[in-house]
Amino acid sequence: MQLATSLRRIAIMVSAWGLSAVPSAALELVETGRYTLNRPASLDYDPTFCGLWIANEGPEIILVTLMGDELRRFGSDLRQIKAITIEGDNLLVGDGFGRMQRLSKNGEPLGAPFTLEGGFADTEGVAITAGGDIVTVEDDPERLSWFTPDGRLKTRIDTMSLTPPLSEAQGIAIDPRTGHMLIVDDWEGSNSLYEFDAEGTLLAQESLMRYGTDPEGIAIRPGSDQLFVAFDSGARIVTFDYTPSLPPGAEPLPKGADCMMF
Repeated sequence: MQLATSLRRIAIMVSAWGLSAVPSAALELVETGRYTLNRPASLDYDPTFCGLWIANEGPEIILVTLMGDELRRFGSDLRQIKAITIEGDNLLVGDGFGRMQRLSKNGEPLGAPFTLEGGFADTEGVAITAGGDIVTVEDDPERLSWFTPDGRLKTRIDTMSLTPPLSEAQGIAIDPRTGHMLIVDDWEGSNSLYEFDAEGTLLAQESLMRYGTDPEGIAIRPGSDQLFVAFDSGARIVTFDYTPSLPPGAEPLPKGADCMMF
């Protein structure tokens, strides 16, 4: 991955979008609902259960329906669970200090905890690429990192080098249809949503101030173009209809698989 080249493309793409006469799709959010939930810090959408897996920096993770009703709850061998994502048919969780563990969706450990390579990492969010790599966001120091499935560091971006900077990255979600990464920046940063392409090129930024403060987690339901953002302030999840950024002239994205249990 040629990160230097990707970063140089940012200014070029922004300029090109401004001058292009061909219509293109831009990142767009339309609020569709909200509900309270106990301090969600990280989430991921599960089409098998049509629900959300949630970590709230406590010792357990929770599976809830899309309206917040609890379905499952269990812990891990980590001291706390700060980040969570679906990995194939199982779960990958992180403690916020660079340690990860794989669990089944019934809570069974699938191996001992392991440490991500590259030194201390205040891991706030985790996601899995289509190729199986682990992607994390960290806010101390401020980084976007790619790892092999066994935790070896592949490449890393200093998110403070972006324009605008991403200083307090929290949750991350990857749209499986595009590979785009959606990352929320909390109240200590810009209180906004950033959209990147699969290589880490910044595509768009959208303020979340009108919807809530201190965003912590984010999840995508591609089957219905639905986005979930967890806000720490007010302990709530806000749902959106979501349109990703697309190149000029691109066709609208097809909907993905959705709610397998129905």
